[in-house]
Amino acid sequence: MTNSQQIFTVSSLNQKIKILLEQNFASLLVEAEISNLVKASSGHWYFSLKDENSQVRCAMFKGANRFVQFMPKNGEQVLVRAGVSLYKPRGEYQLLVESMQPAGVGQLQQKFEALKQRLAQEGLFDPAEKQALPAQINKVGIVTSAKGAAVHDMLSILKRLAPNIEIILYPCLVQGEQAATHICQMIEKANDNAELDLIIVGRGGGSIEDLWAFNEESVAYTVHYSRLPIISAVGHETDISICDLVADVRAATPSAAAEIISQNSVKLKNSLPKLTRQLMLSIEHLVRIKQHNVNRLELRLGQQDPVKQMLNKQQWLDEKLNQLHHLLLNNQQQKRAKLNQMAQALFDQHPKYKLQQDKQNLANYALRLNQAIQNQISQLDHQHRLYAEKLQAYSPLATFSRGYSATFDQQGNTIQSVKTVKPGDEITTQVFDGKVLSKVTRVDF
Repeated sequence: MTNSQQIFTVSSLNQKIKILLEQNFASLLVEAEISNLVKASSGHWYFSLKDENSQVRCAMFKGANRFVQFMPKNGEQVLVRAGVSLYKPRGEYQLLVESMQPAGVGQLQQKFEALKQRLAQEGLFDPAEKQALPAQINKVGIVTSAKGAAVHDMLSILKRLAPNIEIILYPCLVQGEQAATHICQMIEKANDNAELDLIIVGRGGGSIEDLWAFNEESVAYTVHYSRLPIISAVGHETDISICDLVADVRAATPSAAAEIISQNSVKLKNSLPKLTRQLMLSIEHLVRIKQHNVNRLELRLGQQDPVKQMLNKQQWLDEKLNQLHHLLLNNQQQKRAKLNQMAQALFDQHPKYKLQQDKQNLANYALRLNQAIQNQISQLDHQHRLYAEKLQAYSPLATFSRGYSATFDQQGNTIQSVKTVKPGDEITTQVFDGKVLSKVTRVDF
């Protein structure tokens, strides 16, 4: 070991290896079996790809796996496009997966990539080779299946957004061995129509096998050499075909293609009210100028023509009569309104309704009087009970009931002293349950 030899930390060594791997293996295709698949709560997928002898760890982040069009499971053979990287904390290399599809389409994908690379080298994808869409679109040819949902979607959108655009359908096969040939024939046939402004070529979504006709070399060259501009609208937004890459404009879906060609019509439709207002203003301005000239000439003629003067007087008379008519009509309406108001006031003062009101008031007063009487009776009854209780408390009978008595002389006066009686007097003693009559035989002092 020499002093000039660089000394690495583990982190710096892993970082250097990570850079080397990512630079030299930026994108590659791997076909293998999935194992140890984990779908984390974060949305990322972690798994291994293995064959009979080896395995490699993989990560597919949620920004990429949301485009996967099937649900992968352990044990499935898949074809992935990935870049090689290194997970620094553990110092193990892994694949960062960008796309995934069932392994059965691996050969088609390789064929697709090979053709894509060759056509790119030939310049078929060069933006400089692409035609711009015409500013004014009046007639469009659509090359697609006459029975598919794509054509119905496009026609529906065009009918709604750009009913002025005329559509000519060139029905063709869009799937199967003869589809590519048929697509080329319809594109060439559409190019023979001198009235067309552009062509839309496409179909609805499907697997790579379903869309393969649009990845054929013959379709690519036919689209490239088309006299008319071509919009390619094949499959869904995530589907990229050779036709999309060669075409002058790529639409994410057939519906998007219809919206693209409708843009100018929509703009014109939106600007139509403004243009209409401008036209009306111009017409009104011109009419005012012409009317001014007519009025000026009529004035000159009217100053010299007795008939015109008579007609002017007649017009003046008609205006005055019309004013008088409106004046009388307004006066009549005012009188009628006042009469209605007075009739309503009289109606409100009618004895019948006054009597009804008085009856209602009488009923209310009677109800209030009855309530007051009931309240008064309740108060008097309460007072009566209070007085009765007090009277009972002060009553001699209550005293008598406790064993007391009272003695009265013959005149009914209470005997309070022995000095007021003498022997021989008759006296009466009141007890609780009656009176006792007795005669005094002796008085003790």
